[in-house]
Amino acid sequence: MKKSKVVEDITPIDIGISSKNRAEVAGELSKMLADSYTLYLMTHNFHWNVTGPMFNTLHQMFMGQYTEEWTALDAIAERIRALGHYAPGTYTEYAKLSSIAEPKSVPEALEMVRMLVVGNEAVAKTARAAFQKASKADDQPSADLLTQRLDIHEKNAWMLRSLLQ
Repeated sequence: MKKSKVVEDITPIDIGISSKNRAEVAGELSKMLADSYTLYLMTHNFHWNVTGPMFNTLHQMFMGQYTEEWTALDAIAERIRALGHYAPGTYTEYAKLSSIAEPKSVPEALEMVRMLVVGNEAVAKTARAAFQKASKADDQPSADLLTQRLDIHEKNAWMLRSLLQ
């Protein structure tokens, strides 16, 4: 079966951002999507597998965080598509693009919290780098999305870190 033409081949995208800049921002957003998906999966895994005296608190906290993250994945992927690029969507692509290391086993509860602090901070750093590209390209929708994600991940890291003190 012959692959259909990309929409841009038929109707060029003309949103006031050059093709080169759209590609650069989409590349950064792809890293953001990979980090976000990896963090989502880790948080959901920890929600399922947490044990110990803080079980209920962590189980509920992790659920709130992975639920919010799941919704955000769609917004990030749709922004990549709006820029005229395909969003990565496989574990292979995410493993190549993500800056977050997956856990090799099920850690103890407080190690889960520590790993999620590091994961949220990694997503924040990725978002900040993507924000720089979006700002330089005068891409306000991407910059706005990234600002929102920065706020969420920095807050999550703070809340999780507070459990370790």
